[in-house]
Amino acid sequence: MEGWKVAAVGGQGGSSVVYITWYWSSLWRTCSTASNAVSNCYDFPMLWSVENHVQIVRALLMGAVSIGMLGFVLSLVGMECTYIGGKQKEKNRAIFIGSLCHTTSGLLAAAGYAVYARNITAEFFNPNFELKFDLGTPLFVGWAGCIFQFTGGLLYMVSVYKLWSLDRRTSEDIVSAEEAVALPSIPTNISISSEPTSRSKVSSVFELSLKSTSPASSVSHKSHHLSKA
Repeated sequence: MEGWKVAAVGGQGGSSVVYITWYWSSLWRTCSTASNAVSNCYDFPMLWSVENHVQIVRALLMGAVSIGMLGFVLSLVGMECTYIGGKQKEKNRAIFIGSLCHTTSGLLAAAGYAVYARNITAEFFNPNFELKFDLGTPLFVGWAGCIFQFTGGLLYMVSVYKLWSLDRRTSEDIVSAEEAVALPSIPTNISISSEPTSRSKVSSVFELSLKSTSPASSVSHKSHHLSKA
């Protein structure tokens, strides 16, 4: 958009005719438009032939656009309706990285607009500058877009964090359920294994008692026969 900074110079002329000239400038050129709608523009000839603050704003905005496009692609890959991006875990990771790109892009763009607005404000309150520029419409539109982009990145981040926390809770519930199933099985195994040993002990004691009683019974039987004889 054109008109990052605007200024109007003129007033009432002869025969009640108003002559006004609008001066406006952007990152790539500066123009002046007369009241008869005739514009004269001056394009910046080279990349490095502008002021330092304009170069800084260009770098910040170009970085914001590049990172924002990367975030858009990653967010598109991480959507559930797409068939690219791998499994759900990889999709969530792609969306998280895309959200970081969106928030970073919004911050970079807001910083670029702030640098440009700060320079306009400094020139406005500087008495050495006769032409006083005001903030143009593109700055306010850009700040609004930065707010939307930053908010969208935060919403992406919160949604992915909720999914990760839900997966973590589910895995913890599964582990606790497995532990709860495994712990009661240990005493039952011990009781089952101890039951045959107790039975074997009882049977061995019974056999020993039988063996001990059998010689005594045989001796008593022999003594009974001798008494009869």
